[in-house]
Amino acid sequence: MLRSAGAAGAGLSLSSLLGAFGLSFQEQEHPICISPSSRRLKAAFTNNSLTHSWCAQGKQAAETWGRWFGVDISWYDGQDSINQQRKALDDIASTSWDFVAIQANGTDTLIEPVQRLLDHGIPVIQMDTAIDSSGSTDVTTFIEPDNVYMGQTSATALFEKMGGRGNVIMTQGQLDHTGAQGRTKGFYQAMEKYPGIELIAKNPANWDANKTMQLWEDYLARYKHIAGGFFHDDDMALAALKVIRKAGRQIFISGIDAVPASIEAVMNGSMVATIRNPAGRIHGGAVMVGILAANGMKAIPKHILADGPLVTQENGAGLIFLENLSLL
Repeated sequence: MLRSAGAAGAGLSLSSLLGAFGLSFQEQEHPICISPSSRRLKAAFTNNSLTHSWCAQGKQAAETWGRWFGVDISWYDGQDSINQQRKALDDIASTSWDFVAIQANGTDTLIEPVQRLLDHGIPVIQMDTAIDSSGSTDVTTFIEPDNVYMGQTSATALFEKMGGRGNVIMTQGQLDHTGAQGRTKGFYQAMEKYPGIELIAKNPANWDANKTMQLWEDYLARYKHIAGGFFHDDDMALAALKVIRKAGRQIFISGIDAVPASIEAVMNGSMVATIRNPAGRIHGGAVMVGILAANGMKAIPKHILADGPLVTQENGAGLIFLENLSLL
């Protein structure tokens, strides 16, 4: 359908496209009848680091949706560095764009360049984690998953597999990332229902697979009894799984993001659970919201929930299929 829409070119108006999805411009001062392909738009995107599977999926999704709907996307890799991403935002803020989409490496680190973009009338879409902890920066919208729910759901699946008892370790993402904060909160909410579960260690690995492996080599040497490991993302979970297997230990693990490799791990029994943080919906959604905002739409909600399911043996193949199409 989307390829057909792209092929239709100027024959497809944005208003007719939105009408097909039950949207309208009734609240607009002037109706918008601009084909997404009649004027190519220019957008800047940045997320945490393209070394992370979820971020790489997001880039692929944004660029795919951009090709479908006539948006030229310039990508600024955050490179796992707050300082590097801040330099990138300073560069972005010195250039003219139709819209900008940002997943901040750290909350409250990008407020000043984002405000410069807003002062120049450039729509800014916040993805996955908060730019401003106070919520006072007037971004166009915030597209995010329910991180508390994802943390609670994945941890609950892990605790059930553990039989409701035993020692568990939590490996966290970046502590100043609101997504990691929500996942921690969800983990503790799940723990409240399982008094037989004991948290024996928690450390941030900052989404870094190598740091995760180092942490888990230390954990395995230090603790004789580890029943479970909860991870803030799947790259860290899969990295720890390598260390656990090499040591010949049997430890149940669960993660978050549901990238294809972790979905396959759930399907073959290597992982207990993962839950989808929909990179496709978040990054592709940012493209669509950006098109609307660049064309003058004002009635855009300030918060858009992008949710995804818990992976099971039954739904795994379908989830990989949708992810490969940049739809989830």
